[in-house]
Amino acid sequence: MSREQLISRAVATTVEVVDGIKPDQLGAPTPCTEFDVRALVNHLMHWAPVLEGAGRKEQVAPPVESDDVTTDDWAAELTARLRATAAAWSTPESWEGATYMGGPDTMPAEVVGGMTLGELVVHTWDLAQATGRTPTWDDEVLEQVHRCLLPTAGMGRDMGIYGPEVPVPDDAPLLHRILGLTGRKP
Repeated sequence: MSREQLISRAVATTVEVVDGIKPDQLGAPTPCTEFDVRALVNHLMHWAPVLEGAGRKEQVAPPVESDDVTTDDWAAELTARLRATAAAWSTPESWEGATYMGGPDTMPAEVVGGMTLGELVVHTWDLAQATGRTPTWDDEVLEQVHRCLLPTAGMGRDMGIYGPEVPVPDDAPLLHRILGLTGRKP
């Protein structure tokens, strides 16, 4: 699988989980301790335009995450936004050179693409845990997320994006190693 297909494959799993969220589950706590299901859905919805813009090499201002968008048909809207993000990252050019990530400074596009992929996988797992689902991803998706997280997880912890690393055996399933790096207990 080419890297241009990775985000699309991750989004397919996210959509499966989102489609299964029931209205009475929106208040359920997630492993991402600062978010319940509603807040995590809002987070994904608010940041999707930034992630899509990054794939198109467009600067999109970071969102104000105070609005609750889980009204009306929020699942269909989130699905559409995530699919637009996947489409933006579906070309070789999207992964090359530099791009923006919610600010005026550029970052390597490959790093931002990896961050986007990791965000989708980890937050999908968070939503699945909160709503009783068991998501699955292609090995290649998980391998790319792990490869991208290894050199950046420490920085993510320093920035408060991830909790303290949870020790996971070296021979644990790849998803468990990813979750441990992001401060989650597999």
